[in-house]
Amino acid sequence: MAAHIVKVPDIGEGIAEVELVQWEVQPGDTVVADQVLAEVMTDKATVEVPSPIAGVVAAITGKPGDKLAVGSELLRIDGEGGGAAPHGPGTSAATDTVREPAKSQSAPSAPKHVARDVGDYALSQPTPRTSAESEAGATATSQRSDAVRAGGPARVGRSGPSTPHDGTSTARSAIAGATAASAKPLASPSVRHHARELSVELAEVHGTGPGGRVLHEDVERHAARAMASPAGGQQSSSPAMARGYPPREGETAVPVIGLRRQIAQHMQAALAIPHFTYVEEVDVTELENLRARLNERYADTRGKLTMLPFLMRAIALALPDFPQMNARYDHANGMVTRYAAVNIGIATQTNAGLIVPVVRHAEARDLWDSAKEVARLAAAARASKVTREELSGSTITLTSLGPLGGIVTTPVINAPEVAIIGVNRIVERPTMIGGAVVGRRMMNLSSSFDHRVIDGMNAAEFVQALRGYLECPGLLFVE
Repeated sequence: MAAHIVKVPDIGEGIAEVELVQWEVQPGDTVVADQVLAEVMTDKATVEVPSPIAGVVAAITGKPGDKLAVGSELLRIDGEGGGAAPHGPGTSAATDTVREPAKSQSAPSAPKHVARDVGDYALSQPTPRTSAESEAGATATSQRSDAVRAGGPARVGRSGPSTPHDGTSTARSAIAGATAASAKPLASPSVRHHARELSVELAEVHGTGPGGRVLHEDVERHAARAMASPAGGQQSSSPAMARGYPPREGETAVPVIGLRRQIAQHMQAALAIPHFTYVEEVDVTELENLRARLNERYADTRGKLTMLPFLMRAIALALPDFPQMNARYDHANGMVTRYAAVNIGIATQTNAGLIVPVVRHAEARDLWDSAKEVARLAAAARASKVTREELSGSTITLTSLGPLGGIVTTPVINAPEVAIIGVNRIVERPTMIGGAVVGRRMMNLSSSFDHRVIDGMNAAEFVQALRGYLECPGLLFVE
């Protein structure tokens, strides 16, 4: 058996350290070649670390959220010399020493697995007991605990010679002990809901059902006794309690690690940017009519169009007249770099947080090509499969909350970019046209700019150019 050290991978581009996102294995686990061992992250890109060999995990380094230097030890594997994984020259055959941890994991006699199995069995197969038996068991448990604390033998029970037990009795004793020690009160979901409505702690209720299961009437009796007591009388004076609205208690500490920490650091850096937001309403009635017609004709063959591809096309057409918007600002060196290529970052919400994959060369894409690329990147981002390259290089960002877009937002600039275009939801509003009130579909654009390098007049003119393309969608197809 040979120990193999798996090191923190070199992600490239001068990265000196990574953040450990999560472990996929723990010490004692048996792994095969190419099995994912852990996930690490840098600059919002998550990388899976595979196992180079088959073996047993001997030790791991760090916990989720820790920063680890590139090239440092990530974990250690006691490699197998045989088995399903291929091995190179000089690898010895598997020894008993290597196989032994696997036996200890699967053997029924392993303590942690016995405790888990007994607990699961106790929850799924409760043994009926009378009230007297339950009280006797609790007394015996208390006496055994007192005896152990006193340093004496834990022998409590009937006086006289001990009675031999068969396997069934021993198993039931173990099950009862596990249930009393660790299992939560047995009750159906409806009973638990009933208890919450009455502000009753199930752990304090004496269950009269099979195996000590708590029934609806047990909850009601306990609540009635609590109301009858002086303390219960004081609680019942609360109007909220009288209406059956139970108070909520408790708090949860959530570590800010992984992608959430990356977002927090990015937003902290963005706070140094002097933002200003410009909001303009856009009549998208004609655009929505065009989108509906295009989807009706081409959805089956080219795919369905959302509002985003039209906005991307408008941005690409407007930027040549406003090159200062398609830029990045290097504050440290006092340099603004303007780009000819329009690489649009698409703010995408995932279960882990907000990330911004990049649609490259939006100026060279038609509506359907843009829509397909947005859909591909969004799917990859939500599946945590987006690459580092797909998350870098944006020159301007487009963000939208879709139907939840609200009336006005103040988007945060995706530094080092200098502009971000925010899309609010579309609503039908009465509008004056030619002296008549008509219903039109209206949408607000809420866009933010870096006031260090963009003046308010230029920002307003840029948004008005976008408005012109969106309100007369035929212009989107004319160069």
